Amino acid sequence: MKPQIIRVRNENNDFQYVETLRRNRSKRHQAREFVVEGVRAINGLLAAGWPISTFLYSHERQLSGWATDILAASSAKRHLELSNPLLDKLSGKEESSELLAVATIPQDDLRRIPHRGDLRVVLLDRPANPGNLGTIIRTCDALGVDGVIISGHAVDLYSPETLNASAGSLFALPIVRIAGPADLMPWLTAVRDLDNGLHIVGTSAKGAIAISEHHFQLPTLLLIGNETWGLSAAYKELCDVLVTIPMGGTASSLNVANATAIILYELDRQLRQHQP
Repeated sequence: MKPQIIRVRNENNDFQYVETLRRNRSKRHQAREFVVEGVRAINGLLAAGWPISTFLYSHERQLSGWATDILAASSAKRHLELSNPLLDKLSGKEESSELLAVATIPQDDLRRIPHRGDLRVVLLDRPANPGNLGTIIRTCDALGVDGVIISGHAVDLYSPETLNASAGSLFALPIVRIAGPADLMPWLTAVRDLDNGLHIVGTSAKGAIAISEHHFQLPTLLLIGNETWGLSAAYKELCDVLVTIPMGGTASSLNVANATAIILYELDRQLRQHQP
């Protein structure tokens, strides 16, 4: 069925709905929809096959071949044709994108994370900064992580700031939100039943073992703490080991996104080094 084309010439209900999704976290999660903007993000959204309810574009612009092809193949329910000023108001960029999409938020089900022999999963305990969260997701995508778990009260995964920082990687791997450690336990038990070699590795400035001295060859659940408070006591108790990044100079800590990248690179390096 072809999408319904709706011409929007003022800030009507259709416009206000999308505008609210952009700025209001509660509305996003009530509606289970969020706004996606940018070539890389929309390409990632389409490649991952996430459901899209709406595409938005300006009827006053000559669309590129990229945008024209996407609209021609669209399975969205609606296409909203806006004026340039209205599209500019919805855009989060200095120069608004050709296309915006309204996509469906997937269910937070830990079974979305596939199990494999060399499982690599990152759990983020109460991440508080959207730039850090998006950057960590991008790093996880680049370094072969199988899934990301976001635990506790955290910055919104589907905010425009997080999406921008992830540079499209948000759609490349399963990311699941849970309320806390209790929600992790059934999944953790199931994974350990499949492979009792799963190692839970926590990160701490006071960790006893340097990352280069820890053997990451086992399937790993890597726990990353909050930017200010680190890992909660409950997650520390789950850990088989706490690792640290040796540092010199006067710095007492690293940005959490930078620290996560360093640890994941060491994990990936060790796995590649031991591949037959």
